[in-house]
Amino acid sequence: MWKEFKEFATKGNVVDLAIGVIIGGGFQSIVKSLVNDVIMPIISIFTGKIDFNDMLITIGNSSIKYGSFITNTVNFFIMAFCVFLLVKYVNKLNKTIEEKAKGINQKLEKKHKFFKHKPQKEEPIPAPTTKICPFCFSEINIKATKCPHCTSSLNEHKKNNKQTSK
Repeated sequence: MWKEFKEFATKGNVVDLAIGVIIGGGFQSIVKSLVNDVIMPIISIFTGKIDFNDMLITIGNSSIKYGSFITNTVNFFIMAFCVFLLVKYVNKLNKTIEEKAKGINQKLEKKHKFFKHKPQKEEPIPAPTTKICPFCFSEINIKATKCPHCTSSLNEHKKNNKQTSK
């Protein structure tokens, strides 16, 4: 079980996710500080309130902290906008890389087409027009029944071969 856990924990995706969570936590604290220390005080100048977190409505013994909700909502939208910008930039970067790779592939294909050898059509092998005489080993016409060199009868040789092969 320890071995399986170790394999799971050391896989690239888990390590990447852990790094993302740690960086996300640090990024969250930066955004939270931006909202609480910069943006909300600027907004409070226009609304006349100094701290949005102190804004609440009390009904009986319960208090509804709508100021904290407003602060967290602004915090969320800033984080979402930052993530949107990051994803947009990464997609643009990936698109640029893909276009460069596509351009390189097109150039290679053009070079390959330029240097590509066209396969030659194979011509059919013509039927033989000559044969070898089994007696004198001379080359004779395929239709010959008698060898013009040694005057041997080729038909008798065929008959003899058929009889001896049985």
